Amino acid sequence: MPHPLPTPRRRLAVFAAGLVIVVGAPAAYAALGDETAPESAVPAARGRGAAYLETRLFFGTERPDGGPDVTDRQFMAFVDKEVTPRFPGGLTVQDGRGQWRDRSGTIERERSYELILLYPASEAKVHDPWIERIRRAYRTAFAQESVARLDEPTRVDF
Repeated sequence: MPHPLPTPRRRLAVFAAGLVIVVGAPAAYAALGDETAPESAVPAARGRGAAYLETRLFFGTERPDGGPDVTDRQFMAFVDKEVTPRFPGGLTVQDGRGQWRDRSGTIERERSYELILLYPASEAKVHDPWIERIRRAYRTAFAQESVARLDEPTRVDF
């Protein structure tokens, strides 16, 4: 039978667990999108800003056909041609390192780009086909199996 924790350790463990619950609650509600979160768990800035969607696209740079990796210059030319005309209000590009499993089951690790787009939630139906055209254009231009897409509702205040 395991030896019970001494009283000071037990108190510390209970305190730590309580702290995790109190501090982690706002993040958990935000991550789950639970609109019924108790007011004590809601950040003060919750109502600030307008309803927007944040779309993140993840672009790999290695070519499955064995061709040369996509360069910074090629990627930025792609952004200028395919993305900026559809999202002239702004965007963010970040460098990354990605990992995923390809169609053959091989785990691939590669340099990547993350493109972040913000747009009013009310314009989602207009922007959705544009985003799909961007994904398709990249797959075609650089012989990629896929371009990952992540959509999240958010609030934005400029």
